[in-house]
Amino acid sequence: MHTYAIGDIHGQIDLLRGAHDLIARDMAEHGAAPVVHVGDLVDRGPDSAGVIELLRTGIAAGRDWIVLKGNHDRMLSGFLDDPAWRDPGLKVEHSYLHPRIGGATTLASYGVLNAADRPVAKVHAEAVAAVPQAHRDFLASRPVSFRRGECFFCHAGIRPSAALSAQNEQDLCWIRRGFLEVTEPFEALIVHGHTAIDHATHYGNRINLDSSAAYGGPLSAVVLEGRQAFLLTPAGRKPIPADTPRAG
Repeated sequence: MHTYAIGDIHGQIDLLRGAHDLIARDMAEHGAAPVVHVGDLVDRGPDSAGVIELLRTGIAAGRDWIVLKGNHDRMLSGFLDDPAWRDPGLKVEHSYLHPRIGGATTLASYGVLNAADRPVAKVHAEAVAAVPQAHRDFLASRPVSFRRGECFFCHAGIRPSAALSAQNEQDLCWIRRGFLEVTEPFEALIVHGHTAIDHATHYGNRINLDSSAAYGGPLSAVVLEGRQAFLLTPAGRKPIPADTPRAG
């Protein structure tokens, strides 16, 4: 049994199309399987609106795609619901429209321009009018985890002190400290993103797929066979060696 997974997208629609193309080639040789997207569809990249539409319509057309909720997806939903809402995981000095978060770039993909430089109330009103309800519903309904075989998929990671069945959304979307430094095995191989690194890396007890697409890096597409992982490339599968578990 195999499963495909794609790392943090961050509005990079061309990279997402390329990742899907690599998966389609691998499926043609090895058979169909679910494709899990580990969240952070939006922010920082140029076409968050296009990414949401591609994934939403693909699922509606019957694609076997699982799209998980990331912290950036949750922040977009929260801003649209209430511009005064602050995600508990966000640093106190930041807001959704802070340049380091990238929300203004997402709103620009819907035609709401210069969002970081104008009064929030006006920007919010324009955003509510511009973002289709279908996109808001899609983001709000995203699951925060998915289990298949020996793999547990989520955006950020898990709280090691809790069973996989008892994880909460805050940790699944935001956790770093208390998870990345764990070296002991988990109940399953944790497949996640959220923490940007240079390339998809298998730590033995977890695999991080966030290869920095938000910052000019590639978008990783992998296939998992049990606890083994292979990076998909134009030349085919490339094994991702499992390191001895170590600190992240």
